Amino acid sequence: MNQGINRRGFLGATAQTAAAAAALFHIVPRHVLGGTAHAAPSEKLNIAGIGVGGMGASNLRNLRSENIVALCDVDTAYAAKTFEHYPDAAVYTDYRVLLEKEKDLDAVLIATPDHTHAVIAAAAMRAGKHVYCQKPLTHKVRESRILAQIAAETGVCTQMGIQGHSGRDARQVCEWIAAGAIGRVREVITWCSLSYYPWGHAYWSSPFGTRPEETPPAPDTLDWDLWLGPAPHRPYHPTYHPLTWRSWWDFGCGMMGDRGAHTLDPVVWALNLGAPETVEANSTDLNPETHPIATIVRYQFPARGDMPPVTLSWYDGLEPPRHQDVANPRDLGDGEGGALFVGEDGLLTCGTYGNSPRLLPKSRMDAFTPPPETIERVPDSHEMDWVRGCKNGTPAGADFSYSGPLTETALLGNIAKRFPRTILHWDAATMTFKDNPDATAHVNPPYREGWTL
Repeated sequence: MNQGINRRGFLGATAQTAAAAAALFHIVPRHVLGGTAHAAPSEKLNIAGIGVGGMGASNLRNLRSENIVALCDVDTAYAAKTFEHYPDAAVYTDYRVLLEKEKDLDAVLIATPDHTHAVIAAAAMRAGKHVYCQKPLTHKVRESRILAQIAAETGVCTQMGIQGHSGRDARQVCEWIAAGAIGRVREVITWCSLSYYPWGHAYWSSPFGTRPEETPPAPDTLDWDLWLGPAPHRPYHPTYHPLTWRSWWDFGCGMMGDRGAHTLDPVVWALNLGAPETVEANSTDLNPETHPIATIVRYQFPARGDMPPVTLSWYDGLEPPRHQDVANPRDLGDGEGGALFVGEDGLLTCGTYGNSPRLLPKSRMDAFTPPPETIERVPDSHEMDWVRGCKNGTPAGADFSYSGPLTETALLGNIAKRFPRTILHWDAATMTFKDNPDATAHVNPPYREGWTL
């Protein structure tokens, strides 16, 4: 289905007529804004969606002000409704063919399974395209570092899909912490009560905890080899796709990558956390195929300027222990998950996406006067924050210089799961765990033959 029909061709046919009227509408040419990598604010971006059967379809709806000129998905049946919704867009199954043929493309949206984020994003940035990539940014720690480097080298506008980052509430968390609403913070507890199968109650859980023995043929509408991408080869089975890939080590990042990427965001942002010094984890029964049903991860971060060291804990598949100063656990988070900042002078809690921040106890919140706003608000959506960056050359809020290190931190927790009750000492400069080559091997495991970053 790689026909490559191009809407830009039609637009180009009217270019001469439009040029005559350009002065009336103050259309600024692209080169004035810094070269072909930037579009004028008055122009619509030409955007391609890659991985559009699930979350990608939702992201595209928030980009409806722009030109959706191409769509790509390895499963044409799963993406059929999205294809129908954009009848003028060219349809592809291979992102490499899309990037080669769509000469007038400005930007790409990537919402494929975690294990293919890096190879697609790297190829798009090297082709000079702006990139919006769903969370977690990558599947492997080193991939995050490389994507951040490519983004810096190419100068394209990037954004990771942690939509809470563009919300008013997450910005309030940062402002309240900075204003000293709860004093200096030395501990943060984060959690997501959802878990995966077996016995998981997240609807995207896999019904298998070990690799299935059956090897049914892949549907004709699915390019299974391309779906696997850089992951080790294995036969097709419907327990991997769609949605349920999240719980498999080879394809997804578990609940840490799914919800943790959102929940850790306001913590890292508000406390200006860099790389952790140590990480350790404990979990339910560990197997080489799927993420544990429940996990506890604990990070130690060093002091940052006048900010003290921080202990950050993450719980998934279970509720965290009740803090001694919290009378009712229902006061915490948003029911599914959230964060609790433990300050020297009080407590602050928020939901999974940094939403609904409040001081505890309620009487403290009732008497609280929020500080002045110091962080600019995003007037619409996370996707449109990225679009503005593509057009005016300013960084988006969760660009890869920020979301790359955030993803590294989350993925270090996933590595720690594989070495339960072991304190891993992280050297961010060399991207190694000190005196633990087995753990270091998971920082950059090899790709399947034929795939490179």
